[in-house]
Amino acid sequence: MKAAQLVAPRTFDFVELDEPTPVDGEAKIRVEVVSVCGSDIHSNFAAEHPEEAYPLAPGVPCHEIAGTIIESKTDELKEGQRAIVLPTRGLGGLAEYLTQTPERVLPIPDWGPIDEWVMCQHTGTVLYSVKQMGNVAGKRVAVLGQGGIGLSFSMLTEKMGAQQVIGIDPVEARREKALTVGATNTVNPAEDDMYEAIDELTGGEGIDIVVDATGDPEGFGQCLKIVKRWGTFVSFSLTGTGDKISEFSHREFMFKAATIIPTQVAATSQPTKEIREMIALKERGWADPGVLKSHNLDFSDVQQGYDMYTNQDDGVIKVAMLVNGGGK
Repeated sequence: MKAAQLVAPRTFDFVELDEPTPVDGEAKIRVEVVSVCGSDIHSNFAAEHPEEAYPLAPGVPCHEIAGTIIESKTDELKEGQRAIVLPTRGLGGLAEYLTQTPERVLPIPDWGPIDEWVMCQHTGTVLYSVKQMGNVAGKRVAVLGQGGIGLSFSMLTEKMGAQQVIGIDPVEARREKALTVGATNTVNPAEDDMYEAIDELTGGEGIDIVVDATGDPEGFGQCLKIVKRWGTFVSFSLTGTGDKISEFSHREFMFKAATIIPTQVAATSQPTKEIREMIALKERGWADPGVLKSHNLDFSDVQQGYDMYTNQDDGVIKVAMLVNGGGK
């Protein structure tokens, strides 16, 4: 089978590997679509690992994967089922086939494009974070960063009754998309004074809940400045900068007395719970993460897909790369 392998920073090559064989308790999945996540960029694709670390393991970095079960040695999973698949830590989805155990294989309906269903993976991680906010009904929410994750926050908080959702991003295409999925207002921090704009948009009321979905080490300090006193600050962002964040005002930190909630569902004891819930919510039409897909490419274009996402080219939000013909 064909797999993509990171052989140097920002450089993929393809290698030929034996197809994996499932053991008892596993299923074999024919991968049909993969998508790029910002954490893939920060953690591996654009990271400067030591030279001796390359090449990385085949298939890395990718954890947004969907396909069809073609062989099952477990009672829980049936051959012919379509599913979202979470790879085991240290492995990746940039390959034509993989094996996995049932707790990390999440069945999806037979209807609808699989390249839209796979988007439930990243929006499901956001659903976990939104739950940590408590009741958002009637609250003013600001989301710093309107990539796929930030847009998912805008979508879900609006669905849950937020009074106002302000999407903040310097990229015009992302601000435009934000207005179609739930944002009531947007701010361009590259052209406008972000803090003055928020003050004007909220009538001086300020922001009850602010979210950092930037992947930028400056985001933490900016969110702290945006949130109102005794508000809530949800941190989703992974920056890939060695756990360092940019400087922020300690005086403001103390004065705001905000509740700061770091959220990462992958580190919990139930990393698939909210992704499964997001699949069910899409199935009944409550919200559709599939609308966040902006580009389709072939698996052979994996280099282009990761470059596009890294450079924010062509109004990219989410890239879906079709593997094995996309299941068709």
